[in-house]
Amino acid sequence: MSKSLDRIDLQILKEIQADGRITNVDLAKRVGISPPPCLRRVRALEEAGYIQGYRGLLEPRLLGFDVTVFASVHLSSQAEADLKAFEDFVRQEPMVRECWMLSGEVDFILKCVAPDMTKFQDFVSHLTAAPHVRNVRTSLVLHNSKNEPAVPLEMKAK
Repeated sequence: MSKSLDRIDLQILKEIQADGRITNVDLAKRVGISPPPCLRRVRALEEAGYIQGYRGLLEPRLLGFDVTVFASVHLSSQAEADLKAFEDFVRQEPMVRECWMLSGEVDFILKCVAPDMTKFQDFVSHLTAAPHVRNVRTSLVLHNSKNEPAVPLEMKAK
């Protein structure tokens, strides 16, 4: 069962989302409490699952991943075992950075990054040959107008 979040908890989450490398001392100052209870709150938020982890956000293009593509995948079977098998398949594919199961005409949408179109085309051939894949439609990303991975905590009722 999730705990009830108060104003300080929400502020802690907001600050950590904005800067995952913030020190406990600075975090405590920003939320208006002393460091020991701040650390206890952060640990409680982690244990309750509100904070899933910490990571650095990298710029793919600077690292040689110039191609970003969304792939819509339609399976020939929606049996639980076949859905799980597909999810297991994509978890093993390094180009697939996100995989979302959807309702409607498309079963999954994949966010993929690749160093170039040739490597991505090789992956698409591999993907279309996977068990129970009926068809794959891809959309090449031309430009990203917004990249905000954070949860919009400002919309949370206060």
